[in-house]
Amino acid sequence: MEICAGAGGQAIGLELAGFGHSLAVEIDPDACETLRLNRPEWKIHEGDVREVNGRDYRGIDLLAGGVPCPPFSIAGKQLGADDERDLFPEAIRLVREAKPTAVMLENVKGLATAKFATYRESILESLSKLGYASDWQVLNASEYGVPQLRPRFILVAILKKYADNWHWPEPVGTPPTVGEALLPLMQKDGWQGARLWAKKANGIGPTLVGGSRKHGGPDLGPTRARAAWLELGVDGKGLANEGPTSETPVDHIPRLTLPMAALIQGFPADWQFFGRKTAAYRQIGNAFPPPVAKAVGVSIRRAIGAVDQLSAAAPVQRLMAV
Repeated sequence: MEICAGAGGQAIGLELAGFGHSLAVEIDPDACETLRLNRPEWKIHEGDVREVNGRDYRGIDLLAGGVPCPPFSIAGKQLGADDERDLFPEAIRLVREAKPTAVMLENVKGLATAKFATYRESILESLSKLGYASDWQVLNASEYGVPQLRPRFILVAILKKYADNWHWPEPVGTPPTVGEALLPLMQKDGWQGARLWAKKANGIGPTLVGGSRKHGGPDLGPTRARAAWLELGVDGKGLANEGPTSETPVDHIPRLTLPMAALIQGFPADWQFFGRKTAAYRQIGNAFPPPVAKAVGVSIRRAIGAVDQLSAAAPVQRLMAV
């Protein structure tokens, strides 16, 4: 079962790790349409996670989700447990009701700060009473092949009988630069400056910021983030409807298109996003990069004994995940 599924970033990664979805829960209508567009066979609950009865999914292998980050984001008021958007208590309720073999919840790295130490301990204590061994870790998306930094604070909990088998995934090596990742899209319509641009875009991108329905628009984030994008040769003040063409000047500073932003997040090229530009970018910018979800998902599968050996080339058994 996956709660707060968004546009499917975590879902894609968990699929690649071998998990199949019994239920995806998401409150945003545009994101739900994106999930239906790409996975019409899934059961999707469009609404509040508080409406879901975990007992209906008793015995699932994995409860996963990206609970809302505003309660812990440095860009917000950091109200934590006092923020009505804090859904960690609902996640714990679902764990109690569904009794999954493992749990995977991700959030912003702001939750890792000293300010929320007591809150983190309370979550670990609650999970321990339910029979789980739990651990938090900050993982950078760039360590798993994604061309942006994007640190995420991830909680993994596993039934105590599997605890000795659990290991955080090892980094996979140097990610592609923004230039390397986006060159095919930058040059596909004949832009003569694409290769020169790619050489200058010789680094990983800062974290994309999708914003919310109330705040944020189709740009690449706050002033500091836009300045970092400009150093990579990207105009972060907005998004383009189309990429550069054969008519575009060689020294042009391009803006990202939606497909480019999705690629920077690690989405596969064939994943479609429902909605107009701002709505689609909000889904992309708020997503959990699929390669990171896959890496953690594979480690969870190994820990719970789902497979003895995994390889990228071999087919894997599909498990139930919520």
